[in-house]
Amino acid sequence: MGEKDEKLTQESVITAKLTIEKLGSLGDITAKKMFGGHGLFYDGKMFCIVDSKGQGYLKVNDSNRIDFEEKGASKHSRMPYYSIPRDVFNNLDELVQWAKKSIDTALQGA
Repeated sequence: MGEKDEKLTQESVITAKLTIEKLGSLGDITAKKMFGGHGLFYDGKMFCIVDSKGQGYLKVNDSNRIDFEEKGASKHSRMPYYSIPRDVFNNLDELVQWAKKSIDTALQGA
């Protein structure tokens, strides 16, 4: 997400919409506008954020952090989320697997 009071950008809208489309097989994923970006939710729990620049980040904990670090993903400055590597985002099967882990992390409250 962006900074407070930042305006919603077209980049964020496009990435949020595309991410939801790609993850459609996982069930009902919803988006909420937040600080110039979006939060993506599964069963009421936020598992993904899209910042105002259109960069997607998935929720991490000790169970999946190494996957992100090994791919050189960057940590969101303030939250337990790491950027989605471009090669992961472009590989549907891999993106779905990574999102499932982030959803599990969010549902566990970690």
